[in-house]
Amino acid sequence: MTFHTLNELIAEGVRGRYILVRSDLNVPLDGSTVTDDGRIKASLPVLGKLTDAGARVLVTAHLGRPKGAPEEKYSLRPAVARLAELAAFKVSLAQDTVGSSAKELAASLQDGEVLVLENVRFDARETSKDDAERGAFADELVALTGANGAYVDDAFGAVHRKHASVYDVATRLPSYQGDLVHTEVEVLRKLTADTQRPYVVVLGGSKVSDKLAVIDNLIGKADAILVGGGMLFTFLAAEGHSVAGSLLEEDQIPVVQDYLKRAASAGTEFIVPTDVVVAGKFAADADYETVPADGIEGSSFGAQGIGLDIGPDSAAAFADRIKGAKTVFWNGPMGVFEFEAFSGGTRAVAQALTEVDAFTVVGGGDSAAAVRTLGFADDQFGHISTGGGASLEYLEGKELPGLSVLDR
Repeated sequence: MTFHTLNELIAEGVRGRYILVRSDLNVPLDGSTVTDDGRIKASLPVLGKLTDAGARVLVTAHLGRPKGAPEEKYSLRPAVARLAELAAFKVSLAQDTVGSSAKELAASLQDGEVLVLENVRFDARETSKDDAERGAFADELVALTGANGAYVDDAFGAVHRKHASVYDVATRLPSYQGDLVHTEVEVLRKLTADTQRPYVVVLGGSKVSDKLAVIDNLIGKADAILVGGGMLFTFLAAEGHSVAGSLLEEDQIPVVQDYLKRAASAGTEFIVPTDVVVAGKFAADADYETVPADGIEGSSFGAQGIGLDIGPDSAAAFADRIKGAKTVFWNGPMGVFEFEAFSGGTRAVAQALTEVDAFTVVGGGDSAAAVRTLGFADDQFGHISTGGGASLEYLEGKELPGLSVLDR
């Protein structure tokens, strides 16, 4: 695919024009405090380029999953406050998305200023399955840009959604690829075409069902798939081991067994932990012990034992495999990294990625949050993706609606 780029738009001239930008401000909050501002920081370069060039920038974004109506806990206010702290340009927030506040503030916007519209998911039409409903909402967003508007998609974390602010507005305005989306697409191309080998994929997170399609598509493409997180227990069960009280998706056991068989003949090696950190309860202060992966029920916690991290031997083996790679994609923590006692596996994987001479990609919000929580800096990795779901769907081989309408 080829795209019109942000630089092309700026070269055409944007001073005095309204530019509608889809940004990704979907950040984690603790009450009204932003706990990880990575996505906000990632949105700044495009907004800065446009404001420096004199554009009047209207930003659409979502936060969380409101049910098509305003909810205070999902307001963009905390994210916009943080954006305003970081920005070198003036930032304001409308009290609605396409209502009187948005219209009045947009009309008074000056060159080089940014107006963020309130959470687009406060309008049920944003996520509607009905093309006409989404289109009507898109028309109202586009109307805010006047006669000479343009659209820039800089929210890679949303390009896999056929939503009004991502898909439909791009069919109504001259559309351009933001720098963040451009970078993400180039990174993913390196993971799917002309990939340098050995190619190692590290998959974690809670549920194997969330990763089924990407696992299916990577068999025969990746040299090794390292399995951690809650999903590892479905793999252990597929190998015939008891997992006691650990997270288990029993209905996915036959699927995983099929993957293990296929991988053996396709040149992809599944590496499943050989030891596990087991606790008596899900808590930061829980008692715990390390046991062989086939001996979880034999721990001192018996059938109530819960696996909360890969063990130290497995962490070392994962790190060794990563250090021998030339391309590494990591999506999903290895354990409950928020609890210090169960952060060892995730820390070991992150550390290995900082030391390997390879193209490394940390994909997904949980993984990005994990490395930052554990004290790593973004620039220690080749690339930290802002779009976990979009990255996975790209690796699954799916068409991403938000990209398809930018295709030229």
